[in-house]
Amino acid sequence: MTPVLVRQHPPHAGPASRVDLGARARDWSEIQERMLVPLYEAVHERLDVGPGTRLLSLGCGSGLALLMAASRGAALTGVESSSPARLALARERLLRENGGARARADVRLVDRLPTDGPAARASAYTVVTAFEPIGRVAGDTEALTALLAAAAPLARRGAPVVLVGWGPPERCATTAVLRVAARLADQDRGTVRLRPGLRDDLEDVARRAGLRPDGSGRVACPFGYADLDSALRGLLSTGLFDAAVTATDQAQVDKEVSEALQPYRRSDGTVWMPNVFQYLIARTP
Repeated sequence: MTPVLVRQHPPHAGPASRVDLGARARDWSEIQERMLVPLYEAVHERLDVGPGTRLLSLGCGSGLALLMAASRGAALTGVESSSPARLALARERLLRENGGARARADVRLVDRLPTDGPAARASAYTVVTAFEPIGRVAGDTEALTALLAAAAPLARRGAPVVLVGWGPPERCATTAVLRVAARLADQDRGTVRLRPGLRDDLEDVARRAGLRPDGSGRVACPFGYADLDSALRGLLSTGLFDAAVTATDQAQVDKEVSEALQPYRRSDGTVWMPNVFQYLIARTP
């Protein structure tokens, strides 16, 4: 399994960097995105991603999963509509002038779904991935359903479509920290109820998007950080704490999240939180 403990990352200046979108995207790219590497590896291996694969990645972030697919020889299209800063980092990673992924595979990075889809199914996408886990933000299942329904016609008939959810709360140490976000945001009028992305939720999304569920899996993705500051910056970069910041303020969120992380600090100062994520493989009609 690829190590996910972040041991070094370039420092950013001052606490204000946490509200800067460019700095947040870098925190995602340098600290948090790699926590899902075991998930990316498991899915790529199970679907035999490699030469001949035409991959469409929905919500590609700063491009780490795409980079891993490119190393296996796949041709790539990444879509990132929620964060121009993450998309810019993906372009830095994947569209370098000197070699890199572009020398091994076609790479296309866009901020919306392609509208010039292949006319023939034979030249359409063979794999579609949506690696951003659902189940922690209100309305995320509806947004994913619409995105998958729009993307399905761009893929071959019977092509695998991968969607991801958080595992059961008792298998995810990060749940304790996310409860802080829910409480501060008062999303449930004072009653904290975290809705995990269970397998049935993923199947429901797939069916509403017109897809046919066809397999699933679970992958251990521990969140490991060099220190408490890295953990705080990495978690805030996910966007899952934005509502809490809006409802209170950045200092309050920083304080309470830091306190919630204390049980996961180890004697050497690192922070380690075991988590499990689940994925569903569905098929296009």
